[in-house]
Formats: sequence, structure tokens, C-alpha cells
Amino acid sequence: MMNLPLAQLTPAIDGVRMSLHVLAATVWVGGQLTVAGLVPTARRLGVDAPRQVARAFARLSWPAYVVLIGTGIWNIVAVGKGQGTTWQVLLGVKVAIVVLAGLSAWLHGITKSRVGLALWGALAGTASVAALVMGVFLAG
Repeated sequence: MMNLPLAQLTPAIDGVRMSLHVLAATVWVGGQLTVAGLVPTARRLGVDAPRQVARAFARLSWPAYVVLIGTGIWNIVAVGKGQGTTWQVLLGVKVAIVVLAGLSAWLHGITKSRVGLALWGALAGTASVAALVMGVFLAG
């Protein structure tokens, strides 16, 4: 077997890292938007249907969130060295928004009131989209 220097493997490793991150973001962010669009239809299927859809989505979305955190840390380690102050500030804001997105999604999942569902769901979705956009800017 041929031994390749790490420098030759770096593009492939970077591709795997970014692909995992983008795939997880697709599930986390895209899934929230999709589920939000399906809620009116789910309501017509029965009183408990939206809750069942949300539980099914949670089985996919929370592992995706964990992958986003892990690959996000991996991204910082891989590309964060030598970045300027603006990049570092944007990263700090993004990290705070990612935490807000996760916390809001968790609160959305445990709340019982319609107002709480609407508030926490809207905040989770908005924060998730904001984190995605900031990630695009950080990637450069």
C-alpha cells in the first residue's frame, strides 16, 4: 500500500469534513423549514399528528445537531488558525446563535402551550437560518 503524505490527503479530509457539516445543516435547518410547512397538513390528519411528526423529526434532527457541533469544532481547528479579528468575532456570534438555536429547539420540544410552541419554534428556525448564513460567510 502506498503511503501518502498528509498534505496530499488534506483536500479529501477537508471534503469529508465539509460534506458532513453541510449534510447535517441540511437535516437540521432544512428539516425545520420542511416540518413547519407540513404542520398545517398534519393538523388535518388528526390532533396528535403534528406531535408525531415532530417526534419523528427529532430522531433525525438532534443527531444532525450533534454532527454540526462536532464538525463545527473540526472546522475551527482546521481553518481557524491565523484568521483575523472580524472572522473571530463572527465565529463567536455564530457559536452563540448555534447555542440559541439548540436551546430554542429543545424548549420548543418540551413546551405545552401553543404560544410557547410558536415562540420557541420561530426562534429555533430563525436562529438556525442565521447560523447557516454566518457559516457561509465564515467559509469565505
